[in-house]
Amino acid sequence: MHNDFIDKPNNVRNEDSLDKHKLSVYLSTHLDNFSIQDELQVQQFPGGASNLTYQISWNENHAILRTAPRGANIKGAHDMGREFKVLNSLESCFDYSPKTLLYCEDNDIIGRPFYLMEKVSGIIARKSFPMPVNTEMAQVLCKDLIDVHVALHNIDISKSGLSDLGKGEGYIQRQISGWNKRYVNALTEDSLPAVKLMQWLEANQPSDTETCLIHNDYKFDNVVLSAKSPHKIISVLDWEMTTIGSPLMDLGCSLAYWVEKNDPPQMQAIRMMPTNIDGMMTRNEIVEYYALKRNMSIDNFNYYYVFGLFRLAVIVQQIYKRYAQGKTTNPAFKNLGNAAKILIMKAESEYKL
Repeated sequence: MHNDFIDKPNNVRNEDSLDKHKLSVYLSTHLDNFSIQDELQVQQFPGGASNLTYQISWNENHAILRTAPRGANIKGAHDMGREFKVLNSLESCFDYSPKTLLYCEDNDIIGRPFYLMEKVSGIIARKSFPMPVNTEMAQVLCKDLIDVHVALHNIDISKSGLSDLGKGEGYIQRQISGWNKRYVNALTEDSLPAVKLMQWLEANQPSDTETCLIHNDYKFDNVVLSAKSPHKIISVLDWEMTTIGSPLMDLGCSLAYWVEKNDPPQMQAIRMMPTNIDGMMTRNEIVEYYALKRNMSIDNFNYYYVFGLFRLAVIVQQIYKRYAQGKTTNPAFKNLGNAAKILIMKAESEYKL
């Protein structure tokens, strides 16, 4: 029965189409089990507003292709080579990372670099769970989500081969400076200026007490649930922004997506995941559980949550600016300008508490 809930791809959007002939020729010389005589099928997964995710199929084989969207030129984003390196390194120290197959940096194949990884078949929660979830199962899902996040933060960087992935010390200061600049660069005529919010983030930075490997986009729709045991995470996806940095900043970014049952209507309107159903932990409960699992004390988590809201607003605003400039016609991006405003106003209300 749970097979009916497995995440499935759809037809490729016109603006995201790939040159199947060039891709087939490339795969025939770089992928062991692909022949030029094989008929290549390409489909696209609907989720994801940053990098694009496709399923390619031939004979009885399936693989996942990840690449940047056309027209994306945001500095530091959409680096397929970096994401491929992260996944390659994680294979030996993290049980939840997909296995990589190949990386291509030749822009002549599909117009920009891409990589292939093995397909992980399972359930992905988007705005709603595709299967029934009762209160008890919601609690189990929350705890498993945090347990896997903790496992990532506990990885010994020195043994992972990823020691050079980020600078580590000074991470918080670099993040605040960088995201403030990105927001200014992403502004459109109807955007909120958020000047006081950016000043508050700059002036109230906590010290960097710990750095570790962080995912930077860890949330329900970036994990794959088992089709046989839907309460269990079997894989973590979308490693585009992984780096070495503050684990509490990472948790704050995750909780920016966490719209609780009692959050105001504006936040409910932009909710992207089923975090408001009965049985889901509150943000405070998640922080407490995370602190317990990592045997640490967390004071003034509010700063990290406010930063997470602001960073998410910047990401959303960047995508909306691409839409406003006509660089993408995806109708899902039409209202992202309003979503960015809601996130900015939520962040401003939180730091004034």
